Formats: sequence, C-alpha cells, structure tokens
Amino acid sequence: MSAQSHPAPRGQLIAAFAAVYLVWGSTYLAIRVAVHSIPPFFMAATRFAVSGALLYGFLWFTKRIRPTAKQWRDNAIVGLFLMLGGNGLVCWAEQTVPSGIATLLVSAGPFAVVLLDWAIHAADPTKKRGSRPTFPIWIGLALGFAGLALLVGPDIAHGTGGLNFLNVGALLAATWLWSAGSLYGRYASEPAEPFTASAIQMIAGSGWLFLASLLAGEPFQLSTAMFTPHAVGAWAYLTLVGSLVGFTAFVWLMKHSTPAKVYTYTYVNPIVAVFLGWLILHEPVNSRTFTAAAVIIAGVATITIAKVKKPAAKA
Repeated sequence: MSAQSHPAPRGQLIAAFAAVYLVWGSTYLAIRVAVHSIPPFFMAATRFAVSGALLYGFLWFTKRIRPTAKQWRDNAIVGLFLMLGGNGLVCWAEQTVPSGIATLLVSAGPFAVVLLDWAIHAADPTKKRGSRPTFPIWIGLALGFAGLALLVGPDIAHGTGGLNFLNVGALLAATWLWSAGSLYGRYASEPAEPFTASAIQMIAGSGWLFLASLLAGEPFQLSTAMFTPHAVGAWAYLTLVGSLVGFTAFVWLMKHSTPAKVYTYTYVNPIVAVFLGWLILHEPVNSRTFTAAAVIIAGVATITIAKVKKPAAKA
C-alpha cells in the first residue's frame, strides 16, 4: 500500500505527526532517566513486551486480527532493526551520552534514509522502488555530516562530554539500522495493517532485546534497588506514551506518507530533547551545540524540501 493510492485524512496525518514530533522528543529524556539505574537492554525489552502485548491484545479483541506467517516474519525482521538495532543501541549509549546530544546524533536519520533509498533504487531492476538524490540533497547530506562532526568531534578528540568513539558509533549505527528497518517495512511484499505491524514489531523486538540482555548478563545483575520511582516512572512513560502513541504513529505514517516527510520529526525532536535535558537534568548546552544543531537541521531541511529526482520512464 502506498501513501499515494490511499491518502489518509488530513486530521489523522496532523495528529500522527504531532505525536511523533513531540512525544519522541521527550522519550530521549525518559530513556536517560530509566537507564540511569535499569540495565538498558532489559529496560527496552520489558517496555516493548508490555506495549506490544497491550496493542496486539486490543487489536485481537476489536478486529480479530490474524496476521499471516509471512507478515510475522517480515515484521520480526523489522523489529530486529528498529527495536534492537535502533532503540536498543540508543538506550545503551544513553547510559553515558546526554539525552540532547543523543537526539542530535540520531537526527541524522534522513541522511541514512536518502542513501539507503538510493541503494534500493539502484538494486531494483524496475526502478520502481527507492529514488535517486538530486544535487540539493547532496548539499543537505554535506551539511548534515558537517554538523555531526562539529557536534561530537571536539568532545571525542578530548574525551569530554561523555562521548567516545564507541557510544557515538553506537548512536550512528542505531540511526542506520532504524532507517533500514523502516524502509524494509515500507517495501515489504506482504505488509500488515499498520497497527498490527506495530504490535508485531514490538513483540518480536522485545524478544531480540531480551536475547541481547541475556548475552550482556543483565538479568543476573538485577536488584530491587535499580527500580527507583524515577526509573519506573520513566519506563511507564516510554511504555504507554513513547511506544503505544509515538511508535504506532510512526509506523502508520510510514505507510500513509513518504519517508522524507515522516523524517521531518528530526526538526523538532532535537529542540524538545535539548530543552528538556537542560531544564530537567541540567545537561550542559553551549554555543557549539546550538551551531551544530542549526547546521544539522539545515541539512535535514534541505533534504526534505528538495525534490527527489525520478528516473525517466522507459519507452
């Protein structure tokens, strides 16, 4: 199903974009609070297990959904990329990386989407999937990568700000894996209804995250002292609001809009996250942070505004 063949009502699009813009901007703060004491992969696994089960149960009782085996398989793959690769690595990195900086690094999502969508187009013999970037989009990519270098380069070089090659690399890898999973779900040969897909991805993703948690030895480190009121409150917010509202809205938008439009949430998320991190956690913000944020957002804006070059139809 494409956005063009089944246009969604304008009101639903506005509500979904608002949820992705504002809710996801606040989840980076909640993740930072939760993983301060709860092991990251275990926290994410339990979050998605609960939210996925709640959503799937609701859909089963109201719509009697019966996903096919192929839909389970395809969305389990998406869950691997999005939940473990995307969210899991963000949770792991935010043990040391400030929430505002993490958001700015993850805001590189549109750059990954453009390059991956181009790779899909190049590999498709029919040239019906994906698209080629135009010159303005290359300018946007250059701006984005320059902004990322300005944001994290000095701190990595001097070992300051809680940043190093490992946690920055994890956040950038999370961005690419999330983008790859999103595009895979968009081009799946037998896509599920968006809310069903969301539930399956969260349930399957929680399984991948539980496996990562086990391999990291997290279950053997658990203690009641880890579950502080702040950590549990942040976990509940992530489960009920971040997952059920934010993630479901994202999956729905990926089916009813275009990747470039959906990823405009990266304009707003960094602003919300940096402000909340500064206000609540007193995370440091300086002129370099603002400059880097402006350059990154300018790159994202350039990519979004630019028209994607479509190949000419063959005679």
